[in-house]
Amino acid sequence: MTQNSSVIEVSGLHKTYAPGFDALKGVSLEINQGEIFALLGPNGAGKTTLINIICGIVDKTSGAIRINGHDNVLDFRKARSQIGLVPQELSTEIFESVEATVSFSRGLFGKPPNPDHIEKVLKTLALWDKRKDIIMTLSGGMKKRVAIAKALAHEPKILFLDEPTAGVDVGLRQAMWEFVGQLREEGVTIILTTHYIEEAEQIADRIGVINHGEIILVEDKHKLMRELGKKQLIIELDIELTHIPDDLRRYNLVFGASGSELIYNYDTQASQTGITSLLGELGTAGIRFHDVKTKQSSLEDIFVGLVK
Repeated sequence: MTQNSSVIEVSGLHKTYAPGFDALKGVSLEINQGEIFALLGPNGAGKTTLINIICGIVDKTSGAIRINGHDNVLDFRKARSQIGLVPQELSTEIFESVEATVSFSRGLFGKPPNPDHIEKVLKTLALWDKRKDIIMTLSGGMKKRVAIAKALAHEPKILFLDEPTAGVDVGLRQAMWEFVGQLREEGVTIILTTHYIEEAEQIADRIGVINHGEIILVEDKHKLMRELGKKQLIIELDIELTHIPDDLRRYNLVFGASGSELIYNYDTQASQTGITSLLGELGTAGIRFHDVKTKQSSLEDIFVGLVK
């Protein structure tokens, strides 16, 4: 399969729960081989429902899903064998060792035993020294690592991470993203949902935004931030203003934290930003300032604007 070919194709996907709640409304989505795709959306937007249907855990109402060309209903076994899933809710009250449960997960997909692969996964996730420990005795962070090890035991080509860093410490979170980067280098396609939008900004190639069961945007991360991201010019004044002069209203200035801070929003893609003329008109109006700085919109700013 060539780079950028679709490994997941979702077409016209609907999911309706009784008594008539539409969790997904005609979702269509393609995910490319070898990319890290971040699915963002508020609670209840449909992220987990979409993932569970793709993975064959929840039945769809209508629509079609193909995993590397395999229909996920008509050819379920082949489609599901391509996928590793780290769910949001973990079953961790297990009276079994780390090594045993990870090896068992491999067997569930009909894969022959491969102790070398299990060892590699456990070592990569810093679980090798814990391999004989009973899972229910582990810390929350270690249990999360076990869940990822189980998802990777059968060597999937696609890995779903549903809120993988929720409730884990910053150190583990960073280690997890480094591991995700390694998997991508090995050709694994990663789909993640996260509430930590700065994580998506840090590691994702493309961003999808879902709200009220509908995909409202799918875009390359850098292009998204370039097209939707605005810059702010923050002007620190020498004296506090009580109002913005009429002559400056065309700039749509707003006050910052106080009357001594003016904020000017401008489009970085425009042929003229208007900054030079604004600063000139401030001088003409007798408004003195001692500092000027800029601030780029973050992905979180863009996300909040989209879901509104």
